[in-house]
Amino acid sequence: MIGAVVRAGWLNLRRDRGALILSFIVPIVFFSIFAGIFGAQRSKTPKVTLAIADEDHSERSKELIGALRSESALKIVDKTFDAKSAEAFVRKGDAPVALIIPKGFSQWQINFEKPANNPGFVLLADSADPIADQVVNGLLQKTIMTSMPDMMMAGGVDAVDKWSGGLTPQQRTTIQQSMDQFKVYQAKPKTTKASAASLIKITTTDVMGENKSNAVVALYAAGIGVMFLLFTASNAGGALLEENESGTLDRILTTRLNFTTLLLGKLAYLWTLGFMQLCVMFLWGAIAFRLDLFGHLPGFFLMAITTTFCTSAFGLLLASFCRTRAQLGAISTLVVLTVSALGGSMFPRFLMPAGLQKAGLVLFNSWALDGFTNVFWRDMPLTSLVMPMVMLVAFGAIFFVVARMLVRRFEIA
Repeated sequence: MIGAVVRAGWLNLRRDRGALILSFIVPIVFFSIFAGIFGAQRSKTPKVTLAIADEDHSERSKELIGALRSESALKIVDKTFDAKSAEAFVRKGDAPVALIIPKGFSQWQINFEKPANNPGFVLLADSADPIADQVVNGLLQKTIMTSMPDMMMAGGVDAVDKWSGGLTPQQRTTIQQSMDQFKVYQAKPKTTKASAASLIKITTTDVMGENKSNAVVALYAAGIGVMFLLFTASNAGGALLEENESGTLDRILTTRLNFTTLLLGKLAYLWTLGFMQLCVMFLWGAIAFRLDLFGHLPGFFLMAITTTFCTSAFGLLLASFCRTRAQLGAISTLVVLTVSALGGSMFPRFLMPAGLQKAGLVLFNSWALDGFTNVFWRDMPLTSLVMPMVMLVAFGAIFFVVARMLVRRFEIA
């Protein structure tokens, strides 16, 4: 009897394609996505893109930049920057961190007596990536300690000269000759484990999140909002299938209303529903989590209008593709979660492997997230929203046209 119950359960599962997909296909898809993200990061350390502004323009600063280029964990931007352009580069999102090499670095030597008096490096960081500036900080200290030992030695000689009663000119000449010979071997592997943290002054400035009352909400509100817009649109679009199953659709089509007009009406309804949902969510974020909504209203409305248009058309496309409401529930869950994972709603795209970051650009929700990020996180001008808005409108128009072609089967039936 128990065996018969088990057999009946498996037969029912096989007949229910939606439950079958949710039971086996969805876990496989998500395992593949996150294994691709985290597996690639574990097998190969992702490189940190670093912009460098050399304000010293000396042989020593060029030597430092060359040593940093040899670091496998860094990707140095091949472009000339000053401090202002480097900050703009980080604000635009083209690099998570920039290094400012201060003027006078060529005369800098390690001061063992008063480390705080040394000229300091400045890191301009985008706190959306909380790891990048720490990686650069550590590699900068390591590079100076191992690849530029003359700085450490010069500081040590001055300390010995001061506290030993003074070195003779001959002693200084001999030490300098030894230092010159030592530079020949600086490319060899070093075994020192000393730390330069207390000797090298590095100041980190958060150029993006320092003036935001709640940086995390400003960064992730769009990701959650877009994902739930997709669920709402696909679920509401299923009303078309219910009308077809109940026979209501046939009665509607006997009137002067044609299918194109019907779809446009449903698109308008989903559009207004999604827009109101997004407004309520962001308003709640402003009230409960101090999201700066009212300081970014023009950008928010531009992105909200185009994003909800695109997600509404996508919901109609899913409904037009499916045959039954149960099928829509299974397929929409799989598609929406997959698109959200690859597009950046669940995991920031800038932390994904380079291949997945590029692949995400073919998904409409990644353009929506980039637009909202430009508004609420990067404080960029409205002109930066032109490309995301154009892409969202184009995606939405394509989705609607394809949905109209798919619903012809209802007219034939």
